[in-house]
Amino acid sequence: MLVVETIAKIRRYHFVEGLGIKTISRKLKISRNTVRKVIRSGITRHCYIRINQPLPVLGDHVCRLEELLEKDWKRPRKRRLTARRLFELLKDEGYSGGYDSIQRFTKNWRAKKGQEPTGGYIPLSFSPGDAYQFDWSHEWVVLGGVAQKVKVAHFRLSHSRLPFLAAYPRESAEMVFDAHNRAFSFFGGTCRRGIYDNMSTAVTKVLEGKARIFNRRFLQMCSHYLVEPVACTPGSGWEKGQVEKQVKNIREWLFTPRPRFKDFTELNGWLEEQCVVIGKKRKHPEDKERTIWELFQDEQQNLIPVRSIFDGYAERECRVSSTGLVNYDRNHYSVSSKVAGQSATVLATADLIQIVKNGEVVGEHVRQFCRGKTIYNPWHYLGILKRKPGALRDGAPFKEWELPGGIKQIQKRLLSRTGGDREFVEILIAARDHGLEITDGACRTALSDGTVRSEVVLNLITRGLDSPSIDPVNTPEMLCLSEEPLADCGRYDSLREEVCHAAS
Repeated sequence: MLVVETIAKIRRYHFVEGLGIKTISRKLKISRNTVRKVIRSGITRHCYIRINQPLPVLGDHVCRLEELLEKDWKRPRKRRLTARRLFELLKDEGYSGGYDSIQRFTKNWRAKKGQEPTGGYIPLSFSPGDAYQFDWSHEWVVLGGVAQKVKVAHFRLSHSRLPFLAAYPRESAEMVFDAHNRAFSFFGGTCRRGIYDNMSTAVTKVLEGKARIFNRRFLQMCSHYLVEPVACTPGSGWEKGQVEKQVKNIREWLFTPRPRFKDFTELNGWLEEQCVVIGKKRKHPEDKERTIWELFQDEQQNLIPVRSIFDGYAERECRVSSTGLVNYDRNHYSVSSKVAGQSATVLATADLIQIVKNGEVVGEHVRQFCRGKTIYNPWHYLGILKRKPGALRDGAPFKEWELPGGIKQIQKRLLSRTGGDREFVEILIAARDHGLEITDGACRTALSDGTVRSEVVLNLITRGLDSPSIDPVNTPEMLCLSEEPLADCGRYDSLREEVCHAAS
């Protein structure tokens, strides 16, 4: 093959110095036909293109390879088979040739397939209140002095382009429900359609075309807000391109560098404020004479009003241990001792854990997102303390029990003597029934009187309870006294004089 430098010499010798073909051939030691071809063609570089590729071994497997490639072409780009994988599949079916033939054929086939018209992309336009788009992103923030990755829920009104953001430690179903509650409260209404990708918290199964089997609780939420859920085609992010672009922009605008906050509450408050700032500061991408916020004010009139907030929780059946604990999301939460050893239902929201038995709430805690932590409520164990009052001294639920000062002093005094733990349990039961404030006041009174006994404290609690109020009697006017009677003791004295007493 001629190199560019040799072709350049041939052209200069002939066109500049006027040498003939025979002389150039002898001078450069190449054939006269080659020199003649360079001069006549006017090329400056030699490029050989093979028109026909012989396939002596692959020939019998071409149809099978094309079938695999055609089927593979319908998959998303990241999930397509490599040439090496295609080579292994054909080899299992009897192909005895080399990998290079498969690689070359695959490359040419996909190049030709990629040149076929695909329809391109059509700009989308949405009417006011027609649709919103939803997506998740992972961002880094500093919470409480610790750098951690958070999951940010992104909403975007497709017409006005107004965003809404909320951050969570998980992407679970209860976080999705809470994010929708927050977003629709922020927007002041909902749209007729919601555009999602095929996330597992929304889509249970992807069927052919646009058909989907949606998660039951997710469908309940959409029904509550009168929203029609629409799932994108797998690997077709352009179908919700607005929120995809928002993810990239928000990461640059708000999360670079990493912002610092005390907790998620402070972070989400800041994100909501920034959504308003972005809406008021940035121009609408299509109507450049107006801001996003101005178009949102018009679109808000077309949103579907929110009548009530969806009770978005994740539900799971669980078993209460003999120690009165349930396990959820790698943490343990206490419940009332009366359901120990029984089954119960955990209702988990974004910030609360409720345990329900036969419609009654038997435990409620602030949700924790760490691992291996046990959260106690000492009041759940009063039923056991009636039978085992000695557990007050070493029981794990009572180690860090914060009680009012008066009750704490009574506890210290009573537990220092024999039988005092049983007396203190009676005071705790009274505190559960009548309230800590009244019980603490009775304990302080007993301490000041120097009578530290459970009987005394319980008596003071009973006396301190408010007497039941009596509704006033409405006396008819005709029965009301016009003159108030006066006490006359003289009448009593006259009666005494009329009575004859026996002589002593």
